[in-house]
Amino acid sequence: MIDIKQIRDNPEVFKNACKAKNFYVDIDRLIELDSELRKAKTRLQEIITEKNSLGKTIAKLAGDEKQKLINKLGEFKNEESSINEQIKKLQPQFDELMLAVPQPADEDVPFGKDDTENVEIARWGEIPKFDFELKDHVQLGLALDIIDIERAVRLAGTRNYFLKGAGALLHWAVLRFAMDFMIKKGYVPFSVPMLMKNEAMSGTGYYPGSEEQTYRMERDELNLAGTAEVPLTAYYTGEIVPQEILPQKFIGLSTCYRREAGAAGKDTYGLYRIHQFDKVEQVILCENDAGQSAKFHEEIRANSEAVMQAIGLPYRVVKVCTGDLGRGQAKKYDIEAWMPSRNSFGETHSASKFYDFQARRLNLRYKDNKTKKNLFCHTLNNTVIASPRILIPILELNQNKDGSVNIPKVLQPYMNGKEIITKS
Repeated sequence: MIDIKQIRDNPEVFKNACKAKNFYVDIDRLIELDSELRKAKTRLQEIITEKNSLGKTIAKLAGDEKQKLINKLGEFKNEESSINEQIKKLQPQFDELMLAVPQPADEDVPFGKDDTENVEIARWGEIPKFDFELKDHVQLGLALDIIDIERAVRLAGTRNYFLKGAGALLHWAVLRFAMDFMIKKGYVPFSVPMLMKNEAMSGTGYYPGSEEQTYRMERDELNLAGTAEVPLTAYYTGEIVPQEILPQKFIGLSTCYRREAGAAGKDTYGLYRIHQFDKVEQVILCENDAGQSAKFHEEIRANSEAVMQAIGLPYRVVKVCTGDLGRGQAKKYDIEAWMPSRNSFGETHSASKFYDFQARRLNLRYKDNKTKKNLFCHTLNNTVIASPRILIPILELNQNKDGSVNIPKVLQPYMNGKEIITKS
């Protein structure tokens, strides 16, 4: 959520942000509502002050003078009731618009309409060449008996899968390696709840906007979160934390759930776009300082790149354009691994910087030791690894002519020293 003072002072900035990010929000109406609410609340405070003053005076009077002031007190009460009704009507309209206002993108974010206009800024690794006809990850998985999609679809519907045997072990190996890698860097490991209240979803910026992408437990008023970003970022909701504990660096391993609404017919093959997966997510809460945010944004990106390099997967980094940014993101990097079966790079990571957008919604603050003021934290997050999507390049890029798959060296200790996957 944006500070309303910023919108009052620079409405054009936020009108431009709406256009650049493809969100429609009536900024003029928001400013009107803000003005009406401020006037109403100011008058309400004046009435309360005058009522208190009258109450003290009435106690000292008698006769007509007392009755006159009692009548005046009644008029104030009627006006107070009318203003409270006005506020009751205006406040929800104001709150709804405030939650919809997007954060302006950083100045160095490229302008563009959608993900086709993201800008590549870096590459790592050589795309290997093969002297035999490649199999895709599903063909490899079926032949090696480590992936079963048919039975999963029969039991759970489309976009579901089983991983079995060495496939399951490889999946867990990737996740465990990523967790150990981040723990060595000083990130605090978390096992998190994924059934979240609406407040946590709204606080992290997923509501409004992502309701259709979320599995909602309406009877229990809970939601299956699509990422550990939600519980990790919301961990200190409503608290004022000591400045001394910042930055807080969290790493969470969780199962993630996404409906993929609107994705009918898109990426229906294999393990790329699925309803349920596991992800290691990094979250940083830091001081309200743009320089710190920029530094940690590069840090979380570097962490994910280091994991990709350790596994040996060629990838590229793109700077996400305005039209592909979420409502709260000021800047985002995507990391995309080379996937032979797609003959292109496919997104595997997203590193996002929010400034205080999420913290305002979560009322997440710290007390500044110099000014003694309570300031909103800045928040950032990024995928460390997500599986089974990452198994697509791992299987396809490490395959052999006989259909076996070499296991990346860093993952072998997590598979009891196993070096190659062959059909049992």
